Amino acid sequence: QVQLVESGGGLVQAGGSLRLSCAASGPTSVNYVMGWFRQAPGKERECVAAISWSGVRTYYTDSVKGRFTISKDNVKNTVSLEMNSLKLEDTAVYYCAAAGRVTLTTSMSEYDYWGQGTQVTVSS
Repeated sequence: QVQLVESGGGLVQAGGSLRLSCAASGPTSVNYVMGWFRQAPGKERECVAAISWSGVRTYYTDSVKGRFTISKDNVKNTVSLEMNSLKLEDTAVYYCAAAGRVTLTTSMSEYDYWGQGTQVTVSS
């Protein structure tokens, strides 16, 4: 059982930056795709970014391309999401998730483990 714990959320003004981190513990020797999802009030949860176990392949949803960067450290078992030029519409609860597979996926059903979520609020 893999445990995921997010940190780094908070309140930031539009145009500002935040860095989210996710620490993984448990049997992390298995190759995992890591993803960051978000869910805004009244909206479905969406995949914001994902990264392969090797870190070579990444995915970003169109609305965050050029602003967000996902990265991982397989030694420290952490995955991060650097968020720049934040917009009001980035306000959401952000979740870290792990999928026991090699190829990238953005489908929620493919992710086996989830963190508890961290709130990101962007103000005007």
